[in-house]
Order: sequence, then structure tokens, then C-alpha cells
Amino acid sequence: MRRTGDLKLIQELNRFIILDTIRQHGPISRSDIAKKQGISPTTVTSAVNELIRDGLVVEDGTGASKGGRKPILVRFCPDGQFLIGVSITNTAITIAELNLEAAIRQKSVYPVGPGMQGESVVGHVIDAIGDFLGRVGDVSKCLGISVISPGIVDAYSGVIRFNSKLQLKDVPLKDKVEARFGLKTWLDNDANAIVLAEKNFGVGMGAENLLFVTIGEGVGSGLVVNGSIFRGSRGGAGELGHTTVDRAGMRCDCGNVGCLENYVGWPAVYTSVLSAITRGKETLALELAGGDMSRISPEVFRTALQQGDQVCQDIVEEMASYLSIGIVNLVNLFNPSLIILGGELMRDNQLLFARIQKQVKEQAMSIMTEGLEFRSTALGADFEVKAAAAVLLQEVFHFSL
Repeated sequence: MRRTGDLKLIQELNRFIILDTIRQHGPISRSDIAKKQGISPTTVTSAVNELIRDGLVVEDGTGASKGGRKPILVRFCPDGQFLIGVSITNTAITIAELNLEAAIRQKSVYPVGPGMQGESVVGHVIDAIGDFLGRVGDVSKCLGISVISPGIVDAYSGVIRFNSKLQLKDVPLKDKVEARFGLKTWLDNDANAIVLAEKNFGVGMGAENLLFVTIGEGVGSGLVVNGSIFRGSRGGAGELGHTTVDRAGMRCDCGNVGCLENYVGWPAVYTSVLSAITRGKETLALELAGGDMSRISPEVFRTALQQGDQVCQDIVEEMASYLSIGIVNLVNLFNPSLIILGGELMRDNQLLFARIQKQVKEQAMSIMTEGLEFRSTALGADFEVKAAAAVLLQEVFHFSL
């Protein structure tokens, strides 16, 4: 005798399959869904009725007759419900309302003040979500809240295990958000979320062994190994920024010495620009910032670089040499078929992309680079909240990862 729990699971899996079939192939008739997936017409009809009731699917005209009445077609309705995506970084909390195709409806940025760490950061995140939900108003059609954060994150338990910059340790953020707002919540590492987005609706579709590297405030990576995200035993896989590139180097917040992100993350890049200015070197970065060194941002840096600024070009050359060391190690360890480069410092930065590609192919084992492709992320400037959306949409559409 089939247990009730087994039957409920089968029904839920069928619902996932039917919804994803409509999303990918709609407008489509109920009978064609049944034939395509080998599911009984009665089951399809019941599931489609539920999906229409929930606002995920709508009827959309009629199809060609195959001998009887014209079938009624159904299609996916991405605006029938919505989700809240939250991206935590070391300097800001970005929150967006997105539809079910990760299109942004509205977005707000809440700065993380200097020196804000530990419980004050957690409180700030909760308050920011509360403020944003107040702007959204009616949350009856909200599927949930998806939060991503740098650092070591246990996605299964919803706990930030460790973030050195924000001084977060064993923070049950998922439970805290759910308890405060009563909305189902997901939590994942930011690089893992981005690689999930790339694999499912970005430039990584079809890749079974994929490496994503993000360069911004820090450095992180996400790995897809044999079609699945590689998380490690406690969610700590992919901490590329905390691999050692200089044993005689500076002490990192994590306690190690010579960590990669202390040489190529934005704080290090910003320090290099300021150092060049104090040594009397001329740079467009200062001019673009209106002569105010405090206004030199990653965007200003990239603009100066694109305009041929020598100081910025020299910094990029040094960044590439350090990054290549870390990426070569990952190539030799995991043998990916595709490397995607992204993050705030990589966006619109063809020089850095080209240098990394060239040096990795020269330095990694030659057999590991046969057929190895490099691509820039295609998720755009809002990649962080879109990545957060991907974590939740994986549950809705039952993605394979």
C-alpha cells in the first residue's frame, strides 16, 4: 500500500515537471503536456488547475484541432507571483522584488556602514528587509525571500558559518528572517548562487564542469562538478579569495597570510590607485572622480581603464598575475570545461579578462586546457539579486542543480 507521504511527493514532483514543461514549451495544451511527460491526463488537468489558481499559469487561446474540439492552451505567467532577492556584501545590502523570470520590478540599496559587524549587520539586514517589504505592501503573492551572502554558508541549514569581513559566525539567518516576516526563506553563498544562475539561464547552460570566479570587494568562486554544485562538507568549497598566493604577504582577516583577495579585491585595487596618486603619478581615475580620492569607485576605475589610463592598466596587469595563480590551481584540480568570469571589477573589463585567459592557458597543465572555454558573465549589473532569485527559482522549477 502506498503511503500518504509517498503520494504527496509524487504529486509535488509532477507539479514541478508540469510547471517547467509549460514554462519551456508554452503555450501548450494539457493533452500535449501529458504526452510529452508521460503523465496521465487527469493528473495534468488537476495540476494545471492548481497552477492557474496560484497565478503561475494562465489559459491563452486555443490550439489546432486534432479531430475534436480545439484544445485550450496554457502558458507560464511570470508576473502572477513574485519573490524577494537579497544580496549581502561587505559594503551594502541590495534588495529587489523580482518576477518569476528574475526580471526586477523594484530595487533598493542599503549601505553597510564602516565598522558595522556581527549582530549589528544581522539587525541591519532584518531591518532593511522589513523596510523593503513595507514598500512592496501586499505579500500574499510572494513565494518567499532568497538571501545570498559571501563567506562560508551552509545552504541546507540556512546558516552563515563564517564571514571574516563582517565578523559573522554561525548565524541562523534563514530562521531569523522566517521568524520575523513569516515568509519562506532560502540562504546560499553568493558565488554558488551566481553559478546556479549561469547554469540555468546564463552563459553556463549545458556545461557539466564549470568554474565561476567573481572579482569585486573580495574574490569567490562557484564550482559545478559533474552537473552539481560542489559545496564541500560544510559549505566552504570555493573560497578562492582565501587561498594563499604570497606566504610572505599581509595578514588577512581570516587569520591566514597572503590571501588572494587582499591583492585583487576592490580594497586592494583602491589602495594601489591611491598609492600611485601619492607618488605623483597622473591618473584619469582622479580626474573622473572630480579630484576627490574618496569618490574613486570600481566604476570610475573601469572607466579610466577603458580610456587607456596607464596607472589602471598597470594595476590590472598585477591583478591578472595573482588571479591566474589561483585559477590555475582550480583548473588543475577540477578540470572544468568552462570558466565564467564576473563581478564588479570584471564587468566591462576586457583587458583583465584577456590577461587571465592568456596566463591560465599558459600556466595550467596543457591537457587541462584542451577545449577550455572562457566567457564573461551575461547576468548584467544586477547579477547579485538575479543570482538570489535563481536559488528560489530552483525550488519552484525543480532545476537539476
